[in-house]
Amino acid sequence: MKTARTKTLLLWTLGALLVLRPTAAGAAKLTVELSGSQEVTLLGAVNRFDADGNLRRPVDPKATIDAPAVDFTATRAGRGQWIFADLPPGHYDLLILAAGRVRIEGFRYAPVLEFDPFVAPDAKVDDEVRVFIEEDIKQSRHYENRVEPLYLAGDGKVVRVLVMLIRDQPTSYTPGAGTIRHEIWQYTWKYGAWQKEKRTRVLDRLLLQVSALRRWTWLWDPTLGGIEVGRQPVAIKYQLPGPSAATKLKGLVPY
Repeated sequence: MKTARTKTLLLWTLGALLVLRPTAAGAAKLTVELSGSQEVTLLGAVNRFDADGNLRRPVDPKATIDAPAVDFTATRAGRGQWIFADLPPGHYDLLILAAGRVRIEGFRYAPVLEFDPFVAPDAKVDDEVRVFIEEDIKQSRHYENRVEPLYLAGDGKVVRVLVMLIRDQPTSYTPGAGTIRHEIWQYTWKYGAWQKEKRTRVLDRLLLQVSALRRWTWLWDPTLGGIEVGRQPVAIKYQLPGPSAATKLKGLVPY
Protein backbone atom coordinates (compact mmCIF):
# COMPACT_ATOMS: atom_id res chain seq x y z
CA MET A 1 0.00 0.00 0.00
CA LYS A 2 2.81 2.36 0.91
CA THR A 3 4.55 1.65 -2.41
CA ALA A 4 1.34 2.36 -4.38
CA ARG A 5 0.82 5.65 -2.57
CA THR A 6 4.44 6.63 -3.22
CA LYS A 7 4.05 5.94 -6.95
CA THR A 8 0.82 7.91 -7.07
CA LEU A 9 2.45 10.87 -5.33
CA LEU A 10 5.42 10.72 -7.71
CA LEU A 11 3.20 10.68 -10.80
CA TRP A 12 1.14 13.60 -9.47
CA THR A 13 4.33 15.61 -8.81
CA LEU A 14 5.71 14.94 -12.30
CA GLY A 15 2.39 15.94 -13.85
CA ALA A 16 2.35 19.19 -11.93
CA LEU A 17 5.89 20.01 -13.05
CA LEU A 18 4.97 19.43 -16.68
CA VAL A 19 1.99 21.76 -16.41
CA LEU A 20 4.07 24.45 -14.76
CA ARG A 21 6.92 24.44 -17.28
CA PRO A 22 7.57 28.11 -18.17
CA THR A 23 8.25 27.37 -21.84
CA ALA A 24 4.78 25.95 -22.30
CA ALA A 25 2.93 28.38 -20.07
CA GLY A 26 4.61 31.50 -21.49
CA ALA A 27 4.35 30.75 -25.21
CA ALA A 28 1.94 32.62 -27.47
CA LYS A 29 0.85 32.46 -31.11
CA LEU A 30 1.83 35.10 -33.66
CA THR A 31 -0.17 35.13 -36.88
CA VAL A 32 1.16 37.13 -39.82
CA GLU A 33 -1.10 37.75 -42.81
CA LEU A 34 1.04 38.49 -45.85
CA SER A 35 -0.39 39.90 -49.03
CA GLY A 36 1.45 40.65 -52.25
CA SER A 37 2.51 39.15 -55.52
CA GLN A 38 5.89 37.76 -54.47
CA GLU A 39 6.24 34.13 -53.49
CA VAL A 40 7.44 33.90 -49.91
CA THR A 41 9.83 31.04 -49.15
CA LEU A 42 10.59 31.86 -45.50
CA LEU A 43 9.10 33.90 -42.71
CA GLY A 44 11.33 33.92 -39.66
CA ALA A 45 11.42 35.69 -36.30
CA VAL A 46 14.61 36.89 -34.65
CA ASN A 47 14.82 37.82 -30.98
CA ARG A 48 17.82 39.98 -31.81
CA PHE A 49 18.42 42.01 -28.63
CA ASP A 50 18.24 41.45 -24.91
CA ALA A 51 16.60 43.99 -22.57
CA ASP A 52 19.77 46.11 -22.53
CA GLY A 53 20.05 46.23 -26.31
CA ASN A 54 22.90 43.75 -26.62
CA LEU A 55 22.88 41.17 -29.41
CA ARG A 56 21.77 37.78 -28.16
CA ARG A 57 24.07 36.03 -30.63
CA PRO A 58 27.37 37.31 -32.03
CA VAL A 59 27.56 38.39 -35.65
CA ASP A 60 28.32 35.37 -37.80
CA PRO A 61 31.18 36.08 -40.25
CA LYS A 62 30.10 33.04 -42.29
CA ALA A 63 26.48 34.12 -42.68
CA THR A 64 24.92 33.97 -46.13
CA ILE A 65 22.35 36.32 -47.62
CA ASP A 66 20.02 33.54 -48.80
CA ALA A 67 20.01 31.45 -45.59
CA PRO A 68 19.66 33.88 -42.67
CA ALA A 69 19.73 32.58 -39.11
CA VAL A 70 16.35 32.94 -37.39
CA ASP A 71 15.18 31.87 -33.95
CA PHE A 72 11.75 30.66 -35.09
CA THR A 73 10.20 29.79 -38.45
CA ALA A 74 6.54 30.33 -39.27
CA THR A 75 4.33 27.67 -40.87
CA ARG A 76 2.23 28.50 -43.90
CA ALA A 77 -1.46 28.19 -43.00
CA GLY A 78 -3.14 29.15 -46.27
CA ARG A 79 -4.88 32.33 -47.43
CA GLY A 80 -1.69 34.30 -46.95
CA GLN A 81 -1.42 33.42 -43.26
CA TRP A 82 1.78 32.31 -41.57
CA ILE A 83 1.78 31.13 -37.96
CA PHE A 84 4.40 31.05 -35.23
CA ALA A 85 2.72 28.61 -32.90
CA ASP A 86 4.75 29.01 -29.69
CA LEU A 87 6.79 32.19 -29.33
CA PRO A 88 8.22 32.93 -25.88
CA PRO A 89 7.52 36.49 -24.66
CA GLY A 90 9.84 39.03 -26.22
CA HIS A 91 10.38 41.53 -29.03
CA TYR A 92 10.90 40.02 -32.47
CA ASP A 93 12.22 41.27 -35.79
CA LEU A 94 10.54 39.51 -38.70
CA LEU A 95 12.51 38.40 -41.75
CA ILE A 96 11.00 37.51 -45.11
CA LEU A 97 12.64 35.70 -48.01
CA ALA A 98 10.83 35.70 -51.34
CA ALA A 99 11.44 34.40 -54.83
CA GLY A 100 13.64 36.48 -57.08
CA ARG A 101 16.40 37.09 -54.51
CA VAL A 102 14.29 39.27 -52.22
CA ARG A 103 14.94 39.72 -48.50
CA ILE A 104 12.91 42.07 -46.28
CA GLU A 105 13.95 42.50 -42.68
CA GLY A 106 12.66 44.30 -39.61
CA PHE A 107 14.90 46.17 -37.20
CA ARG A 108 14.94 48.27 -34.03
CA TYR A 109 16.95 51.37 -33.13
CA ALA A 110 18.95 49.56 -30.47
CA PRO A 111 21.22 51.37 -27.98
CA VAL A 112 24.74 52.10 -29.12
CA LEU A 113 26.06 53.26 -25.76
CA GLU A 114 25.61 51.39 -22.50
CA PHE A 115 22.52 52.09 -20.39
CA ASP A 116 20.77 53.96 -23.23
CA PRO A 117 17.17 53.07 -24.10
CA PHE A 118 15.79 51.94 -27.45
CA VAL A 119 14.59 54.72 -29.74
CA ALA A 120 11.01 54.46 -30.99
CA PRO A 121 10.76 53.86 -34.77
CA ASP A 122 8.40 56.82 -35.21
CA ALA A 123 10.62 59.32 -33.35
CA LYS A 124 10.84 62.15 -35.86
CA VAL A 125 14.11 63.84 -36.77
CA ASP A 126 14.06 67.51 -37.82
CA ASP A 127 14.77 68.01 -41.51
CA GLU A 128 17.75 70.24 -40.73
CA VAL A 129 19.28 67.58 -38.48
CA ARG A 130 18.59 64.87 -41.04
CA VAL A 131 20.34 66.81 -43.79
CA PHE A 132 23.35 67.46 -41.56
CA ILE A 133 23.75 63.80 -40.59
CA GLU A 134 23.30 62.51 -44.14
CA GLU A 135 25.84 65.02 -45.43
CA ASP A 136 28.27 64.22 -42.61
CA ILE A 137 28.15 60.52 -43.50
CA LYS A 138 28.55 61.28 -47.19
CA GLN A 139 31.65 63.41 -46.65
CA SER A 140 33.34 61.09 -44.16
CA ARG A 141 36.02 58.63 -45.23
CA HIS A 142 35.20 54.93 -45.01
CA TYR A 143 36.74 51.65 -46.04
CA GLU A 144 33.52 50.86 -47.91
CA ASN A 145 32.86 52.70 -51.17
CA ARG A 146 29.07 52.79 -50.52
CA VAL A 147 27.93 54.03 -47.12
CA GLU A 148 24.24 54.91 -47.09
CA PRO A 149 22.05 56.05 -44.17
CA LEU A 150 18.78 54.19 -44.66
CA TYR A 151 16.56 55.28 -41.75
CA LEU A 152 16.87 57.85 -38.97
CA ALA A 153 14.94 58.26 -35.71
CA GLY A 154 15.51 60.31 -32.60
CA ASP A 155 14.95 63.61 -30.85
CA GLY A 156 16.84 66.76 -29.98
CA LYS A 157 19.49 64.87 -28.00
CA VAL A 158 20.07 61.57 -29.78
CA VAL A 159 19.60 60.34 -33.35
CA ARG A 160 20.07 56.71 -34.37
CA VAL A 161 20.76 55.72 -37.96
CA LEU A 162 20.49 52.40 -39.75
CA VAL A 163 23.46 52.42 -42.13
CA MET A 164 24.25 50.11 -45.05
CA LEU A 165 27.96 49.70 -45.86
CA ILE A 166 29.08 48.02 -49.08
CA ARG A 167 32.53 47.38 -50.48
CA ASP A 168 32.20 46.14 -54.06
CA GLN A 169 35.62 47.25 -55.25
CA PRO A 170 38.61 44.85 -55.34
CA THR A 171 39.84 43.80 -51.91
CA SER A 172 42.40 41.43 -50.43
CA TYR A 173 39.65 38.86 -49.93
CA THR A 174 38.74 36.13 -52.41
CA PRO A 175 38.94 37.51 -55.98
CA GLY A 176 35.62 39.01 -57.01
CA ALA A 177 34.28 39.08 -53.45
CA GLY A 178 32.63 42.06 -51.79
CA THR A 179 31.25 42.86 -48.36
CA ILE A 180 27.97 44.20 -47.05
CA ARG A 181 27.00 44.95 -43.48
CA HIS A 182 24.43 46.94 -41.56
CA GLU A 183 25.03 48.96 -38.42
CA ILE A 184 23.20 51.24 -36.02
CA TRP A 185 25.05 54.54 -35.63
CA GLN A 186 24.36 57.26 -33.11
CA TYR A 187 24.70 61.02 -33.31
CA THR A 188 24.59 62.86 -29.99
CA TRP A 189 24.03 66.57 -29.36
CA LYS A 190 27.16 67.65 -27.44
CA TYR A 191 28.52 71.11 -26.75
CA GLY A 192 26.22 72.77 -29.28
CA ALA A 193 26.85 70.36 -32.18
CA TRP A 194 25.90 66.91 -33.44
CA GLN A 195 28.73 64.42 -33.00
CA LYS A 196 28.92 60.84 -34.20
CA GLU A 197 29.74 58.30 -31.51
CA LYS A 198 32.75 56.13 -32.36
CA ARG A 199 30.99 53.02 -31.16
CA THR A 200 28.42 51.40 -33.45
CA ARG A 201 26.06 48.44 -33.20
CA VAL A 202 26.83 45.90 -35.94
CA LEU A 203 23.79 43.87 -37.04
CA ASP A 204 25.38 41.68 -39.72
CA ARG A 205 28.48 41.25 -41.88
CA LEU A 206 28.46 39.22 -45.09
CA LEU A 207 31.11 38.27 -47.61
CA LEU A 208 29.93 37.23 -51.08
CA GLN A 209 30.72 37.58 -54.73
CA VAL A 210 30.01 41.08 -56.06
CA SER A 211 28.21 39.61 -59.07
CA ALA A 212 25.75 37.89 -56.69
CA LEU A 213 25.42 40.89 -54.36
CA ARG A 214 24.34 43.13 -57.23
CA ARG A 215 21.42 40.85 -58.07
CA TRP A 216 19.84 40.97 -54.60
CA THR A 217 17.07 43.09 -53.14
CA TRP A 218 17.62 43.44 -49.37
CA LEU A 219 15.19 45.93 -47.89
CA TRP A 220 14.61 47.03 -44.31
CA ASP A 221 11.33 48.00 -42.69
CA PRO A 222 11.03 49.32 -39.11
CA THR A 223 7.37 48.22 -39.00
CA LEU A 224 8.59 44.61 -39.02
CA GLY A 225 10.89 45.26 -36.06
CA GLY A 226 10.24 44.96 -32.36
CA ILE A 227 6.98 42.99 -32.67
CA GLU A 228 5.98 42.50 -29.05
CA VAL A 229 4.73 39.07 -28.07
CA GLY A 230 3.39 38.46 -24.59
CA ARG A 231 1.13 35.71 -23.30
CA GLN A 232 -1.81 36.50 -25.60
CA PRO A 233 -2.08 35.72 -29.35
CA VAL A 234 -0.90 38.49 -31.68
CA ALA A 235 -2.01 39.05 -35.28
CA ILE A 236 -0.51 41.47 -37.79
CA LYS A 237 -0.97 42.20 -41.49
CA TYR A 238 1.80 43.09 -43.91
CA GLN A 239 1.72 44.10 -47.55
CA LEU A 240 4.72 42.86 -49.49
CA PRO A 241 6.06 45.52 -51.84
CA GLY A 242 5.62 44.79 -55.53
CA PRO A 243 8.39 45.42 -58.06
CA SER A 244 7.26 48.99 -58.69
CA ALA A 245 6.91 49.80 -54.97
CA ALA A 246 10.16 48.23 -53.78
CA THR A 247 11.96 51.56 -53.67
CA LYS A 248 9.58 52.82 -50.96
CA LEU A 249 11.59 50.70 -48.56
CA LYS A 250 15.27 51.46 -48.03
CA GLY A 251 18.14 49.09 -48.63
CA LEU A 252 19.94 47.20 -51.35
CA VAL A 253 18.40 47.00 -54.82
CA PRO A 254 19.88 45.37 -57.93
CA TYR A 255 22.45 47.54 -59.69
